[in-house]
Amino acid sequence: MTLKEGSTVRLKVGISSCLMGDEVRFDGGHKRSAFATDELTRHIDLVRFCPEVGIGMPVPRPTIRLEKHDNNGSETVEAVVSKTGEIVTTKLSDFADKIQIKAKDLSGYILCAKSPSCGMERVKLYDPETGHARKEATGIFASRLQENNPAMPLEEDGRLNDPHLRENFIMRVYVYGQWKQIEDTPTKNNLLSFHSSCKLLLLAHNQQRYRELGKRLGEAEVVDAEFATRYIRDVMEALSEPASRRNHTNVLQHIQGYFKGDLEHQQREELSDIILQYHDGILPLMSPLTLIKHYLREFPKEYLENQWYLNPYPVDLKLRYGL
Repeated sequence: MTLKEGSTVRLKVGISSCLMGDEVRFDGGHKRSAFATDELTRHIDLVRFCPEVGIGMPVPRPTIRLEKHDNNGSETVEAVVSKTGEIVTTKLSDFADKIQIKAKDLSGYILCAKSPSCGMERVKLYDPETGHARKEATGIFASRLQENNPAMPLEEDGRLNDPHLRENFIMRVYVYGQWKQIEDTPTKNNLLSFHSSCKLLLLAHNQQRYRELGKRLGEAEVVDAEFATRYIRDVMEALSEPASRRNHTNVLQHIQGYFKGDLEHQQREELSDIILQYHDGILPLMSPLTLIKHYLREFPKEYLENQWYLNPYPVDLKLRYGL
C-alpha cells in the first residue's frame, strides 16, 4: 500500500465550478484556479459542482447573503436572496445531500472562499436589522458537505496559495484516497496495514496521536464500520496539523537509522549534516529526502518503501520544494 514514484493512480476531488473557469458566479464571471486547472488536472480528476446553479438559480443572478435570524428564540443562519428575500438555506443543504452519492467517491474537495454557499470560514454574516456584517460564518453547502463527509479533506482556493497549506491538503487527499481503497473492508489487518504505512506521516504531524491510534487499534477486539469511521476521522484530523521542522527532523533521523549498516562513515556524516541543515532552515525538506531516496534505491528497505511519508503524492507536483 504505497504510492510509488511515477504512479498513475488518479483520484477524484470535488471542486467549485467557478474555480475551474466556469462562468457560473452571480455576476456571470469565474474565479479560475491556476493550481487546480494547470497542475492538479495532470494527476487528479476534478469533479465540478455549483450549488447555486444546482438549486436552479440563473447566471447571472441576484446575490445571496447569510443572515442571522431569531427562530423562536433559537439563533439560526439563513441564506437569503438579497433581491427577493427568498430563503434558500434548505435548498443549498439539500443539494449537498443530493450529490452525496458522488461525494462518496471523492478524496477531497476544493471550495470557493467567502462564498455564502461554499465558503469554509470567515463568510460574512449579516444582521438584517442593522445591516452590519461579521466574518464568522460557514457557507451552507460547505457546512453540510463537511457534516456528510467528516473525514474528507476540504480546503478553500485562497488558502492553497500558501505552500504549506497546499502541500498539507494534497498529502491528506492522497492518504484519504488510500483509505477509500479499504473503506468497505475495514478489517483489523487492513487497518493495521494502513496505519503502518501512515506511521512516519503521523509522526511528522502529531506523535502523540500516532501512539494513541496505534494503541487503540492494537487493543481493539472488534474492528467494525463504527470503529473504522472514528479511526480515519482521527487520522485525518492529526494530519491536518502542521508538521514542524523538529518533527520532520526526528522522522528523517529515524529513517537514517535504517541505513546504519549500509553507509560508509562519510556517507553517514553527509546525511546527518544535510538533515541538520534542514532543521536549521538552511535547506528545504527535499534535500534530505532526495538523498534518502537515493540510498533507498541502492539499499532497498521494504518497510521504508511502504511509507507514504517518502512519496505521499506525485513528485512532479513539487509541493515539498518550498518546505
